[in-house]
Parts: sequence; structure tokens; C-alpha cells
Amino acid sequence: MENKDNQKLHIAMFPWLAYGHIMPFLEVSKFLAQKGHRVSFISTPKNIQRLPISSLSPLITFIELPLPAIEGLPHSTESTSELPIHKVPFLKKAYDLLQSPLTHFLQHSDVNWVIHDFICHWLPRVATQLGINSVYFNIFSATTLAFLGPPSELRGGQRQLPEDFTVVPKWVDFPSNVAFKLHEMVSHWDCMDDEVSDFQRFADAIQYCNLVTTRSTPEFESDSVSLLRKLYGKPVVPLGLLPPSSVPRQHGGADDQVDEKWEVLREWLDNKKEKSVIYIALGTEVTLSQELMHELAHGIEKSGLPFIWVVNNRPLVEGMLGADIIPPEFQTRVGDRGLVWRGWAPQLKILGHSSVGGFLTHCGWSSVIEALGFGRVLILFSGANSDQGLIARLLHGKQVGLEIPRDEQDGSFTRDSVAELTRRVMVDKEGESLRSNAWAMKEIFGNKELNKKCLDEFTRFLETWPAST
Repeated sequence: MENKDNQKLHIAMFPWLAYGHIMPFLEVSKFLAQKGHRVSFISTPKNIQRLPISSLSPLITFIELPLPAIEGLPHSTESTSELPIHKVPFLKKAYDLLQSPLTHFLQHSDVNWVIHDFICHWLPRVATQLGINSVYFNIFSATTLAFLGPPSELRGGQRQLPEDFTVVPKWVDFPSNVAFKLHEMVSHWDCMDDEVSDFQRFADAIQYCNLVTTRSTPEFESDSVSLLRKLYGKPVVPLGLLPPSSVPRQHGGADDQVDEKWEVLREWLDNKKEKSVIYIALGTEVTLSQELMHELAHGIEKSGLPFIWVVNNRPLVEGMLGADIIPPEFQTRVGDRGLVWRGWAPQLKILGHSSVGGFLTHCGWSSVIEALGFGRVLILFSGANSDQGLIARLLHGKQVGLEIPRDEQDGSFTRDSVAELTRRVMVDKEGESLRSNAWAMKEIFGNKELNKKCLDEFTRFLETWPAST
């Protein structure tokens, strides 16, 4: 029996315990609620408490599942942002232990669909046993999934060592330069669970779900979306890029503080020329040695261009304090040409300011979507976590930015290459086509109507799919 358009659904959302996963799941939840569907958003208490839940639809209910304590996971840790990369496998083990309480919730609810991440590889089979349909929601790009390949390849294909992931796979049937660099794969190996690899998790999530949806649009990744349908033999529905509709408001009464921070930044930006400023932000989970952070700083200084550099207070490597991240006297030497900003910053507002022309980014997909939504040209500096290296190659290939040259083995680079490439992207004549290409991307990445069209199509799939029996 099919769900008629006037029959409202109950949809459970279960993202991985990382901010970059939780927020896209929340955006989709908000859209589904606008369509009149009930949503149960399931996560751990701390992650739910961080969300701006007061402003959301009453059709969205938050279900807290306490994270089991396990040996090796620091007490009260519930998110990847609280952990160094080598501790992430313990978080995955604890997350897997949520299978029992989540199954209990689903058994005693009237859920029609569960939308899940790849880490909970067991969930699609649990859903099927309970007569519930499931969607694997890939928060990465379609290109990333295409690189990973079909479940059979993920389970036991030819790629067994980090080196095997440094070439474009044979099943990619269109011109591509997208592959990892060796230092990126070695880093990723560190955060995998020995018992259940990420490849196994991807394989199960893809194989056992009813359909796959991905944070993409055919207008940007048509070749990869078409390839995924061939590789999987099941529906693959792009749900859009989920461009942010507005700056997210802070939970817990911190809005005044956010506005105060923005006033300081805005005043500084107002005194700079149009499209002259580089915005620099390496995300919350990028790990760099002090030596490499200093080399990056010297390169930025040597470029001679104005910049805002957002530096997290959280140590980038264990034992390194926030004050050590930037070289001594750096701020004094650059003077008013550069602003080093410590702690959280309103990224969307900064990127949207007319003085900002480019973005030196760690290549997190969410950050890239925000930047290209404003047409900002990109200086690509892969954070070597997750799919960031693949995103760097994709965007370099699309000619909306250039990647800072780095050593394949250890990821090192020179200040001269940083300065030279930054100037080429931002001001040199040979970078004009890059800046023009990036500006044109606003029509895709900043297009709210295009995004809504993708979400509408995804919602229709859920509404008209035969009920599971």
C-alpha cells in the first residue's frame, strides 16, 4: 500500500555524533516538519542540548538516548569535537551500543521511515525486521560516495592499504582527478574502529537501506549521481546542498554575545576594500603540528593580503595550547592588515560581507557550500579528515579554487607556496577565471529554489514509497 499525499508520516532521524552530521539532519528535519510530517530526532543528551530547539516546529520531537560509558572513551564525551582523532573509534563503539535502546524506541513507535547515517551500519536491517523503511543519508558529496564504490568493493575489494586509495578507481566512468593523498589516508586510518571498519559501515548502510540520498545536486555533480545509481542498483535521490537559510541562532541565550562579536568583525571588515580579504578557517577538528601551523602563518603573512583568521581555542594537537598556534609577534607584524580571531566566529556573516573575496578552507563540505553560496573563490587546504582531501581535488578540478601544494607522504608544505598560490587565487591576472567560476557558483550553491526543488522530490519519494511489511 502506498502512502497517499494527505497521509502524514512519522520519520525518525539518527545522525552520527558529529556537528557536521547533526546539522544537515536537523535541516532536513525542519523541511519535513514544514510538510506536515512528524519527526523524532534521536541523539545523545549533550548533542540535543546544543541545538536551537526552542525555535523549531512542534512536529519535531527530540529523543535523548544516553551514550553508554565504555573503557577508553573519556567521561561525558558525546561528540567527535571533544576528542583527538585516535580516540574516535571508542565513540563509534559506544554509538553502536545505542542499537538496543534505539530498537526499543522504534518497536514502540509508529515510525514509517528511519533516516540514518553510515556509522550505524546495523540500523537498516533492524528497520527492515520491524517493518520500517530506511534511507541512508550521505552528508558528504556524491563524488565522495562514487570514489568509495559499491558495497562489494567496500567489503573486500582490491583496496586494502592506504596507498590503494591514492588513485582514481576503475569504476569511475568519467574524467576525474579525485583521489586521496597518502598522508590523508594514513590520518583517516587512525580514526577507524579495528572491529568494524568505516568501509564495512558504508557497505552495510548502502546495501540494506531502501534508498540513498546525498547532500548534492545534479547541477553540480551529475556524473557522480548517475554513477551511484549504476553502482547501487537502487534509487539515489540528491536532496540538495542544504544552503543555510540564515545564521543559526545560539542556544542558551547567547545571541547578544554573537551580535557583539559580529559588530567587532563587521567594523574591521567595513574598512577593507571589496573582495580584498581572505577568510581563513580550518574547522573545529583539523589536527596540524605547531610547525605546520607556523609555516601556514608565515605564508599568509608573506602574501601581503588582508585576512581574518579564525583560530579555535581547542588545542589542534594534544599538549599544544591555543596561544602556541600562531607564531610569536605574528599579529604585531601584520598590524591592521590581518585579524586573528580566537574562538567561535559567525562564519556565514563573515563570508557574506562584501569585503571578503576568498576562503582558505580545510575543505569541509558544509563550509564549502557556505562559501560558494556567496561566490567566494577557494584556497584549498585539506584538513586530511574524512572526505576533505576528495573535496579539495573535486573543487580544484572544477576550477573554483586551487589547492596548496603539499608533500604526498607527510602533508608538509612551504610558506612560499602558500603565499604564491594565495596571491594567484586572490589578485593575480591568471586567477581571474577562478574568481569568475566561483562567483558563478552562487547560482547553484546559493539557489534556495533549486535546493527546495530537490527536497520536494526527496519528500515525494518518502510519501509515495510502498509501506514496508
